[in-house]
Amino acid sequence: MPSSSVNAGEADEVPTASAHIDELRAPMTFTTPPAAFAELYERHYDAVFRAALRVTGNPADAEDVLQTVFLRVLVRGGEVEDVARPTAFFRRAAVNAAVDVLRRRALHAESVYDDRAPHAAIQPPGLLKERLRRAIAALETEDASLFLLRHVEGLSLEELAGMFGIEKNNVAVRLHRIRHRLQAEMQR
Repeated sequence: MPSSSVNAGEADEVPTASAHIDELRAPMTFTTPPAAFAELYERHYDAVFRAALRVTGNPADAEDVLQTVFLRVLVRGGEVEDVARPTAFFRRAAVNAAVDVLRRRALHAESVYDDRAPHAAIQPPGLLKERLRRAIAALETEDASLFLLRHVEGLSLEELAGMFGIEKNNVAVRLHRIRHRLQAEMQR
């Protein structure tokens, strides 16, 4: 390392990003053959991208979600949790990653919407969608996924019951409660 005029009493140097990358390379072994991963990607990338785009409303965010989902699969060695229903797995993974993006966006929001302003009575559809996205970001991850998979992706109550391992009636009750929480969040 180049020498610098650091006093002996100062703190140690901050590690560089490249040092962290070098540390990560060693334990990460990708066991998925490139052809198998490419096939998995080709088969499911469109569904992942579309689900992410519907949730985030932003193509750049949807591309980030696409990369995140497939990077996670690659790091796992190409394993898909629900081997019997890989499409459902990828849709749920996309929705979960998209909710994470919404949460990051809500944390880093640059402006606060003032609902007491005169323009608040008439809200353009884009603003309503953004308020809904922020309300969804405030939900617990599983609740947000359940809501989005039902109302955005159009999965049936039976499909959701199977994915979440709960009874069909419990899915309906949870969705009802989630809708009420979203309404309350949007009225704030």
